[in-house]
Amino acid sequence: MSSVAEKLAKKSTRRPSTKQVRLKLVYIDFWSSVKLSFLVAVCLAVVTIVATFLIFTVLNQTMIFDTVDDLYTSIAGDSSDLASILSLGNVMGFATVVAVLNTVVITALGAIFALLYNLSVKMTGGLLVGFTNN
Repeated sequence: MSSVAEKLAKKSTRRPSTKQVRLKLVYIDFWSSVKLSFLVAVCLAVVTIVATFLIFTVLNQTMIFDTVDDLYTSIAGDSSDLASILSLGNVMGFATVVAVLNTVVITALGAIFALLYNLSVKMTGGLLVGFTNN
């Protein structure tokens, strides 16, 4: 007795064949690498600035800066004031400068990576990458 349900059950137990493809990565586009590394660098810059602001706010609210300022005043003398150095404007200005420098450096490293990879492919033949369709 061969019903349609039995035929469908037999078909469903069969594993679908997976096709594997092995490709070689032999070229990284220079401008694509620069654009991607710039995008990653901008994201990291935003994270740096936001994290700096949050950490400064938490440390300021917990009065840690006041304690450190009192300790610094007792060591260095009454003429020094650490609170004026560690103001929100100075800290955020420093974080912004660091974020801009990191953006430039990470973008340059992405470009250098693409150039070095493209030069090394001529000697090594590229990176073998395997893909499957499941």
